[in-house]
Amino acid sequence: MLAFSLTPRQAEVRDLYKGPAKYLLTYGGSRSGKTFLACYAIMVRALKAPKSRHVIFRRHGVTVKQAIGKDTMPKVVELAFPGVALRWHDQDGYFSLPNGSEIWLAGLDDKERVDKVLGREFATLYFNEASEIPHASFVVATTRLAQVAKMVNGDPLALKCYVDLNPTTAAHWTYQMWVSGLRPDGKTRLPDHATSYAYATVNPADNQDNLSPDYLRDLANLPERARRRFFDGVYTSDDDNALWRRSYITVDAPPIMKRIIVAIDPAISNEVGSDETGIIVAGIGGDGRGWVLADESGKFRPEEWGRRVVSLYDTWAADAIVAEVNQGGDMVASVIRAAAKGRALPIRQVHATRAKHVRAEPIAALYELGKVRHADEFPQLVDQLCSFTSTFDRKTSGYSPDRVDALVWGFTDLFPTITRAPQREPAIHMPINSPFARR
Repeated sequence: MLAFSLTPRQAEVRDLYKGPAKYLLTYGGSRSGKTFLACYAIMVRALKAPKSRHVIFRRHGVTVKQAIGKDTMPKVVELAFPGVALRWHDQDGYFSLPNGSEIWLAGLDDKERVDKVLGREFATLYFNEASEIPHASFVVATTRLAQVAKMVNGDPLALKCYVDLNPTTAAHWTYQMWVSGLRPDGKTRLPDHATSYAYATVNPADNQDNLSPDYLRDLANLPERARRRFFDGVYTSDDDNALWRRSYITVDAPPIMKRIIVAIDPAISNEVGSDETGIIVAGIGGDGRGWVLADESGKFRPEEWGRRVVSLYDTWAADAIVAEVNQGGDMVASVIRAAAKGRALPIRQVHATRAKHVRAEPIAALYELGKVRHADEFPQLVDQLCSFTSTFDRKTSGYSPDRVDALVWGFTDLFPTITRAPQREPAIHMPINSPFARR
């Protein structure tokens, strides 16, 4: 007997997974059971088809191992498949089942690991938290959805690709492919979309039997932007008045860098509802362009973002650290120096004396002129860029664009002559009888 039961909405998603569609998207709010459902479906398929192979991808290898390998998958087995022995092979990074089936875990940020995984064929692919996964990585991985496996009754196991996420903007590749039926360029129809693609939404309210009322109330009370994503579970549109357009953003392989900086817009806490800490690595390449090299933003305690900034400084052999100190003052530099353990790092402290959009407009202009490129997709950063307007108001928008702030500080430092505030000409006082005085 199963030690758990699905909610009615979760049962509908399970039935969708069992249907004829090959590519299945599940999107919705936080803690709605999306990951559990996909892992449950993979376990069912692995048990039905001896010696079948299945793989679960996330953007980062550390998070897929922690979130799936040590948390969700063991819980699924404990609740739904008690008595099934799940063995973890740490060196290769996969679970094995008694019938010879394997469930691999991989982070798409680890090229060596991904190459090893993609040297095999799989019967199931699962892309967890796809808001962080570039479309190009998805495309490459789907070429390995090709294993011919048979179930115990002799029938072939249908190939399946599962994708889930907390929805971002309607420009994201998941929305374009599943909801709009288009390739991510927005122009070409996907062949066989009606039969091969299916999607479902599932939200925290659909999983309320397994969540505390306090947690649901906290989600419902989030600022509007965050609430729409993590409670309502809906995609939002880019702002037509945004300073950035997705067409401005080109992803390419960066050249050798002439100068690199780590820019940080720190949050003082990581409490529920607190801002993110924006951490961006940017540089000027040998081609004269500005480059966004890394986006390591997130919610961190001060000691955590301090260590992360120092680590990035070392990893990228950066020339300087640029830190906004409006909130933390001298504490910001102190945290970074403490993380550096006595090393003297070049830290430039900057103060915001002009409105956000005034500081951002010159940087957006650089993008429009093709003078800035990205070394990776950076979907969360791009979402913030394409929703940042000249009338941006944090109170009504419900969030602080910390990734954008860090990026703007970074390129303001890298392009000082372009982004410097205009200086007013000094007044010249002339005698009233001077021939150069105005009449």
